[in-house]
Parts: sequence; C-alpha cells; structure tokens
Amino acid sequence: MSGLEQLEDGLRNLKLHRLADHLEIFLEDAGKQTWTHAEFLEKAIQEELASKRDKRTEMGTRMARFPFVKTLDAFDFTYQPSIDQRRLKDLAACRWIENGENVIFLGPPGVGKTHMAVALGVEAIRLGYRTMFITAQALIGNLTKAHSENRLEEKLKGYTQPRLLIIDEIGYIPIDRLGANLFFQLVSRRYEKGAMILTSNQAFSNWGEVFGDQIIATAILDRVLHHSVTVNIKGESYRLKEKLKAGILNRKQEASAA
Repeated sequence: MSGLEQLEDGLRNLKLHRLADHLEIFLEDAGKQTWTHAEFLEKAIQEELASKRDKRTEMGTRMARFPFVKTLDAFDFTYQPSIDQRRLKDLAACRWIENGENVIFLGPPGVGKTHMAVALGVEAIRLGYRTMFITAQALIGNLTKAHSENRLEEKLKGYTQPRLLIIDEIGYIPIDRLGANLFFQLVSRRYEKGAMILTSNQAFSNWGEVFGDQIIATAILDRVLHHSVTVNIKGESYRLKEKLKAGILNRKQEASAA
C-alpha cells in the first residue's frame, strides 16, 4: 500500500470521507497554490464540514417528507408582486424557529403557499432544525385514528418533537368537531415551544367554518397568532402561469381549474 493509500485509509477510518475521496486533488492544489500547512488544514476542515452539512441536509429533507423539494431561489417573485421578497429572505434566516414562533401563508389555490412553506423548511433543515411536513387532512386523519386506538399521547408526542412542523392545506377539507379538538391539543402542546408553518386558502375569519366550531377556532387562532408572521399572497395561480404564457389555458379556464 502506497503512502497516499495509507493516508486515504486512515482518513476513512476517521470518517473523513470527503477528504479521503479528494485527497490527491487537495494535495495537488496545495502544491500549485503553495498553501501553508495551516491553510491546507483549514481548507480540508471546511470541505469536510460542508460534506457533513450536505449529508445532514439530505437526510433531514428525506425525513421531512416534503411533497417536493423547492427553494426560495426557484420562486418567481416577479409573478407574485404581493410577496415581499426581502421579508421572505429574512424568514429564511429562521430566527423565528429558535423563538418557537409561527409563519402562516394565506391565499387562493396555486399562488405558491406550499412552495414557500417547503422552501423555508429546507432552509430550516440546512440550519440543523428537525422538520416535518404533513397536510392538514393527513394530520387530522392520523390523530383521529390514534385517538380511536388509544395511542393519542404517542402520536401527539411524535408531532411535538420536530422543531418545525409544517401543516399544509388547512381549509381545503372541512374538519369535524373531534378533529378540531385534536388539532387544538397539538397546537396547545407546540405553543411557544415548537415553531409551525401553516398554509390555508381561507381567511382567519372563516376558520370557524373550517373547524366546525367558532370557539375552538378562536382558541386555535389565539395560540397560533400570538407569536407569528402572516404572509397574504394575492394574484394569479403560480402553478398555472406557464400554461397561461403558452396560451394553453385562458383566464376563464384558470379560474375554474383553481
């Protein structure tokens, strides 16, 4: 075994896989650019840390169970001028997660609410926050099933543990009284402890109808909105913009599709 191979083997034993895989290139760059020993070590450490962050982000993204993976950079803010891009960039710093606060995206179908929620979730994972994504329908269904099987405490604990919980599509399907009560229990447990992102196509004034009980809806909103940022998105369907551009869909069809 050559000296280089021994070094690579030792690095892998230390779980420094990125450095082991690129050691020869690193050594060549060090020679060409006349790095000092300290510079070489600094760059090697930075590369290895970047590799571990990438792997952690990849694993966290898989565990979050996003319906898709999109970033803020991939969003066309020019198509939705109602969104303050600087505000979203500020939210991407995720200081609100550390404080256990909430972000709520409101707007009609197709304007980019889920894209924004997922993008902030990806940023949270990059910063080391455990994140979970679920639709409101799936959440209520899982809580209701756990309640009927006397496993509610276990299920609530599972939804309380992530530092960031993203609940998508509140208001698309009516929630019965039991579901509303179970949702309230989850919100109460996360209140001022765990951050949430909620998306809804319904204004807050309609949440009494969404949850089938004005009193429960008020109690939910009281906790959700106490420490929160609300982003109202107005405008045309972001999802259908390409079809509109291509002339495949006219405005009338877009309204019925939404």
